[in-house]
This record gives sequence, structure tokens and C-alpha cells, in this order.
Amino acid sequence: MIPFPAPDHDHRRCRQSALDRAESLCVQQGARLTAARRQVLEILWEDHRPVSAYGILHRLNEAGGRVAPMAVYRALDFLVERGLAHRLNSLNAFVACSDAGHSVISGVWFFICSRCGQVAETQDGSIARAVSSAAGRIGFAISAQIVEIMGVCPDCFASPVGEHP
Repeated sequence: MIPFPAPDHDHRRCRQSALDRAESLCVQQGARLTAARRQVLEILWEDHRPVSAYGILHRLNEAGGRVAPMAVYRALDFLVERGLAHRLNSLNAFVACSDAGHSVISGVWFFICSRCGQVAETQDGSIARAVSSAAGRIGFAISAQIVEIMGVCPDCFASPVGEHP
């Protein structure tokens, strides 16, 4: 389980470790993490909050670039296909994968804080097996188990409403 990060965690180290894992995973998969794909992944790793495709486009173009929306979508498609990012349907946004390379077929759950916007990612084999069993009973073939749960993270829960840690 990847919990919500502590407010004082070393995000620079967290981010660099994730980018290193992404490079390694792409090499293992025989894929290239091009400069454009890496830039998009770096933006997703700026913090533990989801970012829309247009938010990514805006950040890429802030420095005077001229990146087309299609280039961002292609990079996001690559990252999602390789297990380096996830699309959060309820938010129409993307988040970097905290456990790069795992299978969404076996189930992934996102806990999304409605106050600060941070996302915690987890997998639970017992829930995934229960869902698979139920699907098997009705002859349903699962292609992905993705659940998005809204609530309040531990830090926001401990803080007065309106304040974020």
C-alpha cells in the first residue's frame, strides 16, 4: 500500500526515485522514455495530486514552448500503457503511478482527498479476488479493476476545515 505522503517527506528524493524506476521499467519493456514522455511524467511527479491533460499542456508551454495537445495525449497514453501513470476518470485527470509496473487487472484503488487533492494508491488482493470471483460467476471477463474513492486524507482530517497541511 502506498499511503498519503507525510507533509514533511522528501519529495525530491521520492520524485527522483520514481523517475529512475520509470527509466528502468521502460528499458525492461523495450520501450523508450523519450524526452517528451519524461517531461510529462516529471509534471505528474511534481506532487501527489492529479493533473489534467490541459494542465500538463499549460505547464509545458509556460516556458515558451509550443507543445500540441495531441503530443501530451500520446505521452499520457504511453505512460498509462506502461503502468507509469493512471487516468482518474472521476477527475478527468492523470496521476503518476506510485507502484510502477503493477497490473490494473489485479485491482488498484485510489483514495482521493477532497480537501487537498492528494491521491494514495493501493492494491488489495483479497478485494481483487472477490471481484474476480463474482465476475467469474456471471461469465464476465475483467480487463481492469480501478476504484476511485473520495474522502479526506489523514492530514486534512486532523486539520480544521479550510486549512491544508
